[in-house]
Amino acid sequence: MKNIIIPIDFSKQSEFALETGAILAKKHNAKLHVLHMLELSESLVSYSKTENKNEMMFMLAYAKKRFEEFVDKEYLQGVNLEPVIKHHKVYKEVDALAKEISADLVIMGSHGLTTQDGLFAGSNAEKMVRNSDTPVLIVKSKPENFDLKNIVLGTSMNKESVATYQKASKIFETLGSTLYPVYVNRPNNGFISSEEFNEKRKGFATAGGTDKVEFIAGYTVEDGLVQHAEQTNADCIAVSTHARKGLNHFFKGSISEDLANHAKLPVMTFKL
Repeated sequence: MKNIIIPIDFSKQSEFALETGAILAKKHNAKLHVLHMLELSESLVSYSKTENKNEMMFMLAYAKKRFEEFVDKEYLQGVNLEPVIKHHKVYKEVDALAKEISADLVIMGSHGLTTQDGLFAGSNAEKMVRNSDTPVLIVKSKPENFDLKNIVLGTSMNKESVATYQKASKIFETLGSTLYPVYVNRPNNGFISSEEFNEKRKGFATAGGTDKVEFIAGYTVEDGLVQHAEQTNADCIAVSTHARKGLNHFFKGSISEDLANHAKLPVMTFKL
């Protein structure tokens, strides 16, 4: 774990992400790339009139001042931090920066992806999670006693999910985490018997997955994952995303945005 990106908008939610990043950076000797998106209109950026340049310079200076104040935190002392200010679309800038620095992780603060205005709401957050080739960790509360020891990974055990399992295994091994893959059996959507599950698990392991998959029940995939994670005192829920379906996932029936919106635990997403 060498490079972590944290998009910020000076909100409480982005400070949650920043503090979480500081904990991981200290533990793994990683560098934090703290990214602020300066909201400039296309007309202001495109035209070179003197008044436009003056306004841009003023906004940039103001953003730098707020940035310096925002990262002046005791918990960041000793952390290798690099400020980055951009002015284009959030998810595109995150993806571009991630490729440039070979980022290992993006940490995003959120109050629920579709319920409020701001950087971490609506289409910006959804597109970041959906389009990021880098794993995204979503946090929605102050990281009290934050750790990533035990991770619940939702899997469908199909062909596509092998790549997700391998990708998740790699990053969580780097983080020193223990991964617990689970399959959610639903009564009205893809219900399978115990015998069918055992055969499916065997095929998953043969294809490069694992035979250590737990069989749990839930009315929906997200409901099953959340309940299981809470019952086992997990530290995080991991799932995969599919770019063509936003935060819907490759599971048969798919996982809705509700998991990232409503799960109290941190959620890590991996793009297929």
